[in-house]
Amino acid sequence: MWDRSVDKKVLIIAEAGVNHNGDISIAKKLIDLAADAGADYVKFQTYSSDQLVTRQALKAEYQNRDSSNTQYEMLKKLELSKEDHFLLQRHCQLRKIGFLSTAFEIESLDFLRSLRVPMFKIPSGEITNLLYLRHLGSFRMPIILSTGMSSLGEIEAAINVLEDAGTNRSMMTVLHCTSEYPAAVSEVNLRAMLTIKDAFHVKVGYSDHTTGADVSLAAVAMGAKVIEKHITLSREMMGPDHQASMEKDDFSCMVSSIRDIESALGDGIKKPTSNELRNIEVSRKVIVASKKIGAGEIFTYENLAIKRSGAGLSPMIWDELIGKRSSRSFAADEVIVL
Repeated sequence: MWDRSVDKKVLIIAEAGVNHNGDISIAKKLIDLAADAGADYVKFQTYSSDQLVTRQALKAEYQNRDSSNTQYEMLKKLELSKEDHFLLQRHCQLRKIGFLSTAFEIESLDFLRSLRVPMFKIPSGEITNLLYLRHLGSFRMPIILSTGMSSLGEIEAAINVLEDAGTNRSMMTVLHCTSEYPAAVSEVNLRAMLTIKDAFHVKVGYSDHTTGADVSLAAVAMGAKVIEKHITLSREMMGPDHQASMEKDDFSCMVSSIRDIESALGDGIKKPTSNELRNIEVSRKVIVASKKIGAGEIFTYENLAIKRSGAGLSPMIWDELIGKRSSRSFAADEVIVL
């Protein structure tokens, strides 16, 4: 099961997807990239081309970066075998990074379940697939739901199907997403992530298809619990997703920045930090004598001042002090004590 301790930090998923180009050695290098960068999981795609798409289905515009004539031809050459999955899962274990994969049809869901993956990712294209959602919901496992191309009503319907099938929404994280590769920043509409959170009372995150890290970092600052970002060995490689992916150095920087933001967000309790406590005496002002004050003399606006001078009486008690008699004499600039 999903380690609940991940709720205390942002879960970072390195989306290898099909950027292995059908080469298991490249897939292992993507695992190495994700592990070296400090991602929590690396995720691939699990499907049977024969069950996923018709042989006549056209490619999306962004998929034209692949030389295949049809979706089927493209997906067939990028399809991972069951043996590939075993090898990749083992390599993840060796590199101490979690293994995940997105299933695109029911048979693949069952196969991933047999691999004992800790959670399931629903791709945006399956959010209206009733039978798929119903079957996955019956697993009663943690679910990450991507919502690219979706309306709020479609998200609600999917969540309801999953719940009716047996998975409580407390086990769901819903990712805001823009299904274009790469996605234009002007089409991100990141506030929709908060709309989803408020509407359905679920954990939320962001599946980032923009070319940089800025939107992912903004999402973390806004409360994202999961960040998913495509990775590649090179954005110059041929294939449908490489141009919307991050190379090693940029991905590593993003992971480091997310951890910094996560640390900076803190617990929300407003109080001085331990380092700030050391600075209070040298930064805050106290009440001092503005000139020599004799014992028994009345404190007035004329013989008192507010200055930095170390520990002493807070200026917030100024009104209480005015009109009282001094218990002893004070030299000019001396800190007043009662």
